[in-house]
Amino acid sequence: MTNEYETLRWPTNLDRAGIEKRLVDVRAYAESHGMTELAARFAYLPEMSARQLGAAVVASLTALQDKPEHRAITMQLEMVAMNLKNLK
Repeated sequence: MTNEYETLRWPTNLDRAGIEKRLVDVRAYAESHGMTELAARFAYLPEMSARQLGAAVVASLTALQDKPEHRAITMQLEMVAMNLKNLK
């Protein structure tokens, strides 16, 4: 998903489409690593309200907090979390 030496930029102006794109990547990573519960949280992105999306992101970050081997998706979720205020 990401290069371990990649510099992370923190965009703070992601719109809903940008947020959903990152969450699709998170879902794909989770599916490919057998993380079915995490993948399921983002199965119906277009139908999710801003509140539901936010809750799924926070729950996912909580579940990943003690799993440094999945830092690539944790960083994506952190970026999304910073942009939740932009959801409409």
